[in-house]
Amino acid sequence: MITVATSSPEETAVLATTLAETAEPGDLLVLVGDLGAGKTAFSKAYGKALGVDERMTSPTFTLARQYEGRLTLHHLDVYRLEQMSEVLDLDLPDLLESGGVVLIEWGDAIMPMLPQDFLEIRFTFGEGDDDRSIEIRPVGPRWCGREETLSALGGQVGESSC
Repeated sequence: MITVATSSPEETAVLATTLAETAEPGDLLVLVGDLGAGKTAFSKAYGKALGVDERMTSPTFTLARQYEGRLTLHHLDVYRLEQMSEVLDLDLPDLLESGGVVLIEWGDAIMPMLPQDFLEIRFTFGEGDDDRSIEIRPVGPRWCGREETLSALGGQVGESSC
């Protein structure tokens, strides 16, 4: 696990940009954190770094949006899902096989329904208004195989989950 401290939305955007530069078709990113912790800001910066020109918004009410860039970005927000069975309607396996990247806000809510191959990005508030602690945890062979690349993000490297 890698922990990165940021003190502004711009620093969070730099982290998102760095991660997007390593994006590969089929990647799944699961964003976790309280309301206002930076998930959507991260998502927008990630999309911009993938070459998405369209204005990105949180798909809270639509659940899913698709954006075109270097890779297709499937941006999901599962905050409003009421039952686990609703995850099936999102057709996650097809999205992952589409050759794009899937980024899920509030992904911890559906963790049991996810394939066990994703990058968990957990946002927690720090002491200052814009301070964040961002934990990056690789899960599964796709991400554990890129642990060295992830460690180049800087921050504090903790115990490996691989």
